[in-house]
Amino acid sequence: MNRKDDTGLALIKLYEEFSTKDMINEQDLDWQKNNLEYDLRTTDWILGKTRHSVTYAQNLYAALCNNQFQKAEMWPILKDQRWSCSWRHAGGIVANMTVKGDYMDWYCSGIGDGLGNGDEDGSLKYVSESTVTEEIEADLLKLGWITIKDEEE
Repeated sequence: MNRKDDTGLALIKLYEEFSTKDMINEQDLDWQKNNLEYDLRTTDWILGKTRHSVTYAQNLYAALCNNQFQKAEMWPILKDQRWSCSWRHAGGIVANMTVKGDYMDWYCSGIGDGLGNGDEDGSLKYVSESTVTEEIEADLLKLGWITIKDEEE
């Protein structure tokens, strides 16, 4: 076997390890608590919207970036428990939800101006990272989550 083959096998093994970790996490009741990722990945109607519309999927990715979210329930609010993730993780969540590709299909998709995000002419209505559209905000609220606004804005 040559070095190229070894690298390919290592990447396949890494992918399989991540998939196994995802399956274990999904069964862990502690991981499920106050976890927006879990709620997104296990809610049929939001999975349907994400799989049906590339615009919705990108807008969800953008909303997850640079924002914090909180369960709209008494204890998480009183304890100030928040959920957030990195841009890469947000891309991974959306890739998981669409059941195709990986985080790179979404990562930096909101940079615009024809810089390779797939929406050069603006027809797909992609938004910049950290933008929470009205539709995404309403859907997150239906899931029981609110976006924490930055006090400096």
